[in-house]
Amino acid sequence: MHLTAWITLAALAVYFWTFANAGAARVKYKVPAPSMDGPIEFQSRQRVQMNTLEQLPMMLVPLWLCAVFLGDAWAAAGGALWCLGRVLYALGYYRDPKKRELGFVTGMVASALLIVGAVVGLIMH
Repeated sequence: MHLTAWITLAALAVYFWTFANAGAARVKYKVPAPSMDGPIEFQSRQRVQMNTLEQLPMMLVPLWLCAVFLGDAWAAAGGALWCLGRVLYALGYYRDPKKRELGFVTGMVASALLIVGAVVGLIMH
């Protein structure tokens, strides 16, 4: 379960990275909290952070279920794919919101694979 633990920390690091980008955008574009109105660059960073937070439970729960019932390496691979997807999503969204699709699909596929892995592991036990 060591790999899964490291991937869990990596996923949290991805979230904190998006959080830091959102906070930096708030300062850069002088948007006082709690306002969410501002330039598209500010809004993009806020949306990436919120969307990443929304995606975390859908990845972390199956990640650990998959690790327990199917195996550490399988779970860690799925979690690493999710992290890659979220980074691609963020970088694409920061450039142009229309360019977030590859990262979004990658992250969703990773979550789906983790859910399937958890189900397979449960059936095998």
